[in-house]
Amino acid sequence: MLSSTSVSFAYPLVPAIYAFGDSLADVGNNNYLVFSVVKANFPHNGIDFPTKKPTGRFCNGKNAIDLLAEKVGLPYSPPYLSTLYKLEQRSKNFLTGVNFASGGSGILNQTNHQYSLCLTKQVSSFVKVHEALNKQLGASGLNQHLSKSLFVIVTGSNDVFSYFGSADLRNKTTLRQYINSMVVTFKGQVKRLYNLGARKFVIVGIGVIGCTPSERKSNKAEQCNEEVNSVAVRYNEALTSMLNSLKVEQKGLSYSYFDGYSVMQNAIHKAATYGFSEVKAACCGLGKLKADVYCLPVSKVCSNRSSHLFWDANHPTESAHRLFVDYIFGGPSPYTFPLNVKQLIST
Repeated sequence: MLSSTSVSFAYPLVPAIYAFGDSLADVGNNNYLVFSVVKANFPHNGIDFPTKKPTGRFCNGKNAIDLLAEKVGLPYSPPYLSTLYKLEQRSKNFLTGVNFASGGSGILNQTNHQYSLCLTKQVSSFVKVHEALNKQLGASGLNQHLSKSLFVIVTGSNDVFSYFGSADLRNKTTLRQYINSMVVTFKGQVKRLYNLGARKFVIVGIGVIGCTPSERKSNKAEQCNEEVNSVAVRYNEALTSMLNSLKVEQKGLSYSYFDGYSVMQNAIHKAATYGFSEVKAACCGLGKLKADVYCLPVSKVCSNRSSHLFWDANHPTESAHRLFVDYIFGGPSPYTFPLNVKQLIST
């Protein structure tokens, strides 16, 4: 286990962080989606955030994107959709990073498209940011800026859940075909970002999502859903293989892959070693494992939040996010490879 240490720098280690993904990375974009029912802008979310108020993060406090920003000495990236309502702050916000993540979203365009913005749409939003930055910095300045910035992508879990949740989808598509479509789509979006000037990528693999409270509550023994876990493993293997090939194809591209599955698995099996006393039940919710009813204002909240792995039925606590980011930033292989973020920055 890595020791968590606060990091303070006289100046940022990177110019900016541009983040993409799902609710694990969302910092409030879904607050601005009128059609979305997937939101976290109400108590008890944000109970441990500096403002003590819900922000749209699916967490009791800061999430991994916030904590990574702290590690590299940057301010928290604002949700992209919030900048549409603060035109005078656009340039300033865009220079240090923007967060495009949308709760409920997936890699594939059809995953929860009714109430979230898929990865393709998120990258399309970055195209608009790119245009704004180009006007401000000029082509040469922008290329320099983007080549040193971090592009973080945290997504895929909802695609797996969608596959298991749709009999129609399983009848039309084999699992191998489905995973292949996920990887191909992911690759396409990374290449879009690369063609716009991105060079340093931080990719987070799917975690042990079959062990979330929402999955455990479905069986009497409260065991993990190993079928879901096995798909996460297969996807992660396909993803890392693709990334390895992509690095060879695209000159100057470098990346750090975080094996969130293994680290999360370690935290479950060796809970005390990682500072957790509860790895099955959610901290906020109602019913079995506090996962029958989602984290709502009427839900009960645990007092020992730092010792819980899960905040709600599906999402980690700030403590869990902090553990993950310690590995992402300075972790050893095989958990973070071929480089950790600290090494990625220096390339």
